[in-house]
Amino acid sequence: MGLRNTLIVMALLLSGAASLKSHAFFNETGELPCHFPNTQNLSLDELVIFWQDQNKLVLYELFKGQEKPNNVHPKYIGRTSFDQDSWTLRLHNVQIKDTGSYQCFIHHRRSQGLVSIHQMSSDLIVLANFSQPEIRLIANQTEKSNIINLTCSSTQGYPEPQKMYVRLNTKNSTSNYDAVLKKSQNNITELYNVSISVSFPIPPETNVTIFCVLQLEPTEIILSPPYNIEIIKVEGKESEQTEKSSHMTGEPGGLPSMGSHRVGHD
Repeated sequence: MGLRNTLIVMALLLSGAASLKSHAFFNETGELPCHFPNTQNLSLDELVIFWQDQNKLVLYELFKGQEKPNNVHPKYIGRTSFDQDSWTLRLHNVQIKDTGSYQCFIHHRRSQGLVSIHQMSSDLIVLANFSQPEIRLIANQTEKSNIINLTCSSTQGYPEPQKMYVRLNTKNSTSNYDAVLKKSQNNITELYNVSISVSFPIPPETNVTIFCVLQLEPTEIILSPPYNIEIIKVEGKESEQTEKSSHMTGEPGGLPSMGSHRVGHD
């Protein structure tokens, strides 16, 4: 039986098998386990081992202890390595498009031909960490305005986040401001860039701290560094001044301050 026919038969046998899920990060290495118990202590010289993806493309083949790169699909050439101790195939430089199902097959070469002795299915999930959200202040239209306009942005992540919002902390309260999530996806890497634009009033007579919050999962968020707004009294008129810090200063909770904004009131 040729390798192509063997792949089709084994795919049918695996149709009802449970899959093991594994995660890998973009541009790093993913693991595709086979978990072969090898209770008969068979040597690689007696075995034919290969992995295929969900499109039946071969990632790797080991025939009687010898690698067979000619049977490997071009997209996987030079991207795999086999760990004999753990019976695991490592897929290097993983991309978002590598997310999917994979199968490993092990056959024992006997006098009557190849006999299937083990197979396993696994699902590879590829992730990419979003950058720490960044706050950018947009200049107010008038000096007397107590409205803050800002944008929050984060880049190069996957999968698409659930939402992004602004959190405003004062001494006695916390308020969240939602906005429409703007997103763009790179056609090649499939990574997302996301941002929001928000306007909100600053409470008088109090200092506030602003965070940009990127929510990836219900219980998983990424916070921007804090942006501090200091209310100051200015005699004779209201004034507004923005200061950009030349260094990062420590804040409660171990988070750095990336900048400050002063709003004046009579």
